[in-house]
Amino acid sequence: MKKIMSALTVLTLALCCAGPAGAALTVKDGSFAGTHGIEVEFLTPVTDLENLEASFWRVVEASSPDIALPLEKVETVAANPNAVRLNFSQNLDKGQIHQVSLDSPRGKGKIDVTQNMMAILLTLFLSAAVINNYVFSRYLGLCVFFGVSQHRDTAVGTGLTFTMVMTCSGILSWAVFQFILKPLSLGFLQVLVFIGMVACLVQALDTILRKINPVLFKKLGVYLVLITVNCIILAVPLMIADRNFNLGESFFFALGAGLGFALALYLMANVRERLTVARVPASFQGLPIAFIVCGLFALAFMGFSGLSLF
Repeated sequence: MKKIMSALTVLTLALCCAGPAGAALTVKDGSFAGTHGIEVEFLTPVTDLENLEASFWRVVEASSPDIALPLEKVETVAANPNAVRLNFSQNLDKGQIHQVSLDSPRGKGKIDVTQNMMAILLTLFLSAAVINNYVFSRYLGLCVFFGVSQHRDTAVGTGLTFTMVMTCSGILSWAVFQFILKPLSLGFLQVLVFIGMVACLVQALDTILRKINPVLFKKLGVYLVLITVNCIILAVPLMIADRNFNLGESFFFALGAGLGFALALYLMANVRERLTVARVPASFQGLPIAFIVCGLFALAFMGFSGLSLF
C-alpha cells in the first residue's frame, strides 16, 4: 500500500511540474521578417496554432492606432519552435513602430516591433546613395553634374566637396530646425535659413580650397559658387526636416546623398573621358551624347527601385 501511495505521489508531482498541455503562452519579443511578415517569439514552445489564429491578433502602426493591418495567416517558424510568423497582404513600413497585440484563450500580450537602429541607418545611407540616387533617380543637380563630369580628377574633387558640404549642412540644419525653428514655430523660414547656412559653408570652403588646393579651385570655377543654390544641397536639409530625422539618421542620410552624387559624377566622368576618343557622330558630340549616357545610367539605377535591404 505504501508503494502504491508513493507511486501516486510521484505521478502527481510530475503532472504538476509538467503543467497542462495547453499552457498559457507569454509573448517575449518581435521582429520584422521580410517585407510582409512579423515574427513573434514566446517564452515557451508553440505546439499548435489552434488558439493563435489570425482573428486573435491585432497589428497597427503607432502613428495610426485605429487602423488594423490586414493579417492573412499565422504559421510556425521551422528554425524557432518558440515563434510564429504573422503574414500580411501588404508591405510593412519598417520605418514605423508596429504594435502587436494578442488576445486568445492561451495567452495575452502586447509588444512594439521596431527595426534595428543600425539597419535603419544603413538603409537610409544606401537608399540615399544608390536606390534613390539624387542624380539618376530624382534628376537633381544636373547643372553641376554635366558641368564638371568631363574629367575624372575634377569629378572626384567635386564629389568630395559636395559630400562634405552636404554632410555639414545636414547636421547643422537638423540642429537649427530642432532647437530653434521648430520650438519657435518658424518652420516657414526653413528655406531661407538653410540657404544661408549653405552659403556660409560654401564661403568657408571657397577660402579653404583657395589656400589648400588652388588647382581644384580653378577647375571648379563658377560651379563652386553654384553649390550654394544647388537643388541637391537644399533638398537634403528640407527632407531631413520634413521626415523629422534624429541626429544619427540625419548624418547617414546626408552622407549617403553626398556619396551618391560623388558616385554619379565618377561614373559619368569615366564614360565621358572614353567618349573623347570614340567615334561619336558630329550631331551627338558634347552635351547630346552626355544626356544619352545619363539616361542609360538612370535606366540602370532604376533596377534598384523597390529594393528592400532588411
